[in-house]
Amino acid sequence: MNQISPAAPTPRKARTFRLRRLPSASRVVVMPMILSLLMSGIVASIATLRAIGLAPDLAAAILKAWAMSYVIACPSAMLVMPLVRRIVDHLVEPPGASR
Repeated sequence: MNQISPAAPTPRKARTFRLRRLPSASRVVVMPMILSLLMSGIVASIATLRAIGLAPDLAAAILKAWAMSYVIACPSAMLVMPLVRRIVDHLVEPPGASR
């Protein structure tokens, strides 16, 4: 009647989840993608909420509007981003420049 107790499990080391970073050249595409994702989501949410109010299907309507607006917003942001950078460069002093 001697039972052998199972060995206690050894504690695992906690692993931190890390994404590999993208190369710096991808900044030109990633920045407008993320910016347009956030901006189109905010605008679609506000517009949908104002249009239909607190309807039972509000979340589905927001996601549908968000998807449609992102399809337009992302390519638009990529097209106008170089122009925006040039305008900002004319309005703002470069880093390290003193007056």
